[in-house]
Amino acid sequence: MTQPTTAPSHPFAALDPDRVLDALASVGLHGDGRLLALNSYENRVYQVGIEDGKPVVAKFYRPERWSDAAILEEHAFMAELHEREIPVVPAQVLAGRTLHEFDGYRFAVFDRHGGRAPELDRPEVLEWTGRFIGRIHAVGAARPFAHRPALDVQTFGIESRDYLLAEGFIPPELVEAYRSVADQALDGVRRCYDRAGDVALLRLHGDCHGGNVLWTDAGPHFVDFDDARMGPAVQDLWMMLSGERGDMVRQLSDILAGYENFMEFDARQLYLVEALRTLRLLHYAAWLARRWDDPAFPAAFPWFNTQRYWQDRILELREQVALMDEPPLWPV
Repeated sequence: MTQPTTAPSHPFAALDPDRVLDALASVGLHGDGRLLALNSYENRVYQVGIEDGKPVVAKFYRPERWSDAAILEEHAFMAELHEREIPVVPAQVLAGRTLHEFDGYRFAVFDRHGGRAPELDRPEVLEWTGRFIGRIHAVGAARPFAHRPALDVQTFGIESRDYLLAEGFIPPELVEAYRSVADQALDGVRRCYDRAGDVALLRLHGDCHGGNVLWTDAGPHFVDFDDARMGPAVQDLWMMLSGERGDMVRQLSDILAGYENFMEFDARQLYLVEALRTLRLLHYAAWLARRWDDPAFPAAFPWFNTQRYWQDRILELREQVALMDEPPLWPV
């Protein structure tokens, strides 16, 4: 199997527990020795017990992924939502700042909020979740991001395809098959965007699926705005859908019953559901490839970069090519 052409040292090699605790101490938070690594691969996230205080969550940003300005836009967006009593967890302001640096690592500190997975098979849960996504989007539509990219064919599709082909991840005997089906898929995405027309872009959560919604007796709260960017509203809706076509129609109807109390939904965006799914599939494979030098990734994703993996991706994209030519979930 051909391997990537470069193998730089991974960026979190020096982020050991002592450095995490020293970083928090540098902003006045003194750990009591309790340190728990949370499930995160793009960044490193820890729950830390604090002397004479409640535990906090410390998020250490992957170096060179986002600029300081882009991270601060994430923090500002969450603060804006929090001020409007939308259930998100904003970065704490410590020493007048939300973004801090210690020994070359940028980090932010958040309150710890628990919760359970939402029961997305229940109509009332979907409607309740839809209400809050609508409120997020009403705020997100007020002004654009200045430093974060848009989710589009170029950033998620073309750049992902080109990276995988250029860096030697795909087995030689599958390169032409992958190139051909990826090109067909991108053509399908473009046709979907042409059918949708000029849809509005707004500030999104960007990765709004059930794993980033925590449920309590008070309802949902939304976590992990690390992928916030500009995009069409339906990007924050379609990942809540699952099952057969009829199931997805019912689920989307329930979500929109809540969503449209606060934000009008342009039904032309339904042409984009399978296009956005296709872009996510391309982007996800490239994301794994870009992070393969980080030891956490081979350990967590041992099935990646095998012959079977790329054969499955080719079949998956062929299915998407067909799905993108089907009618949207309901008439537009």
